[in-house]
Amino acid sequence: MRFTFANERTMLAWNRTALALVVAGLAIVQLLPPFAGLPGGRRLLALPLILLGALLPGGAYLEWRRNQRALRHGRPLPGSPLPRILVLVLMCVAVAAGVLALRQG
Repeated sequence: MRFTFANERTMLAWNRTALALVVAGLAIVQLLPPFAGLPGGRRLLALPLILLGALLPGGAYLEWRRNQRALRHGRPLPGSPLPRILVLVLMCVAVAAGVLALRQG
């Protein structure tokens, strides 16, 4: 039973992460000053975060379901692509933010 609860807590953590990504993307669009010479710069940073935040709960649910099935059948838990996807998107957004910040002078 405790593994089932741990699996559920993991899914809920992914959902909190998704919500934080959406909020961060909206904050970038609404609160960050525009980048000089690049009118769509804020959207360039915000859109990947918002899209990832929109897709992450679906992936978290699928992972939760796969893990539950493995737990019920006594099999090892399958690997997850979610951490890798999250890291790649965040790295790309961070690099883009750094480039935009350097262009500001």
